[in-house]
Amino acid sequence: MRTSFPLTIRRIDPSAIDSLQAISRRTFVEAFAKDNTPENMAHYLEENLSLDRLLEEMNTPGTSFFFGEWNGELIGYLKVNIASDQSALELERIYVNQAYYGTGAGQALLTKVFELAREKCIPEIWLGVWEHNPRAIRFYEKNGFAPYGAHVFQLGNDEQRDVLMRITL
Repeated sequence: MRTSFPLTIRRIDPSAIDSLQAISRRTFVEAFAKDNTPENMAHYLEENLSLDRLLEEMNTPGTSFFFGEWNGELIGYLKVNIASDQSALELERIYVNQAYYGTGAGQALLTKVFELAREKCIPEIWLGVWEHNPRAIRFYEKNGFAPYGAHVFQLGNDEQRDVLMRITL
């Protein structure tokens, strides 16, 4: 297992939509399929990770997607949203291929999020993480995020609870 991870992180545009959909679907399935029904997973993939939906998100003002690549291989991505008043940055998605868990790839992507917030002088980063994802919760806590609430995350017909976490820079 690699311990030091030189990840190349680059902002993407609509020309990368097919690759974005592929990595989005793959990493979402790897992260959540074992804990959810096939029907709910299929519904989420179709509704939220379709080409049309991803393109719509990509063209939303304040939203940016970034790929994480290692040796030319796409291994992860992130999506951030910046509030119109620039008071907070939302880390909406951060995913890494399961084969790269524990390598530092996720940490490299999160470091990029901190850099983006600092570059834009945004004082707070927030996110939602599934309450049944203890590995991710520990990762965010290790990086200084603290819980402050919860909201519903709809996965098919299953209303799930996301823990809201934030950090003030």
